[in-house]
Amino acid sequence: MQYIQPFLDYLLLEKNFSPLTVVSYRRDLDDFLIFYESEEGEQTMHSASRNHIRAFMMVLSQDGKTERTVNRKLSALRSYYRYLIKESVLEVNPIEQIQSLKQTKEVIIPFTKQEMESLLGNDAFFSDDFNGIRDRLMIELMYQTGIRRAELITLTQKNIDENTLSIKVLGKRNKERIIPIAAPLLAKIKEYQALRDQLRIHPIEAVFVTEKGKPLYDKLVYSKVKYYLSLISEKSKKSPHMLRHSFATHMLDAGADLNAVKDILGHSSLSSTQVYTHGSIENLKKVFNQAHPRESKKRKDL
Repeated sequence: MQYIQPFLDYLLLEKNFSPLTVVSYRRDLDDFLIFYESEEGEQTMHSASRNHIRAFMMVLSQDGKTERTVNRKLSALRSYYRYLIKESVLEVNPIEQIQSLKQTKEVIIPFTKQEMESLLGNDAFFSDDFNGIRDRLMIELMYQTGIRRAELITLTQKNIDENTLSIKVLGKRNKERIIPIAAPLLAKIKEYQALRDQLRIHPIEAVFVTEKGKPLYDKLVYSKVKYYLSLISEKSKKSPHMLRHSFATHMLDAGADLNAVKDILGHSSLSSTQVYTHGSIENLKKVFNQAHPRESKKRKDL
């Protein structure tokens, strides 16, 4: 018997994981299942040994997968085998003594305010049809609120409150949070919704849809964001997450309270939010060097 589906049901129904997170776990477990089947010629993945998991890690590394990707797949396997121990399917956990790979600390450089303004303030980058108006609004919403790609895709019409100027999003582990939006952004949302009505797109709950009225999906949003960001920047990372990163950095640069940014982003701890403080700290150093009396005196002496 294969125990993957009962495990996924457990994550969804008992642990309240979001459907998108469960899909991600399924994908990672399927990758290991394919590897195990190629090694043993059978699908009894719950019978895998420590050596199988180590060999899987080696194959992933040889295929060019990053330490972060390998560790994410290990995390899925850890949860899976803990579940099998809990359900008394196994007595020994094969992954118990396997360590995650050390990750090199990567400094993520956000887009500047000038770069974002050059994109969103230029009508030439976006067509004036349904797709162009929708794409521009997607980027505006992610940049102005810091919501995740999955939260954008699952945003529904009823989650937009015109009276309180806010949106309600469903984050990780099905946690809801309220995020304020500016009046000009609400006006753009209403403009987009009016266009949807004019095109008589089949009514569905999702705010963002294709021209045929289908909900958006991960790869489509990613490719759209990457395309538009490529028009204004040569930075290597041009993903929806970079809009979230830029939002947080610009908020902190403007003096926003770290706890307030944490709540808007939907982080469970400050340590997660502090990842985004690099740009703010660099800006603080710049201001300090320009304003501090000792630093000013040094420049005059040069």
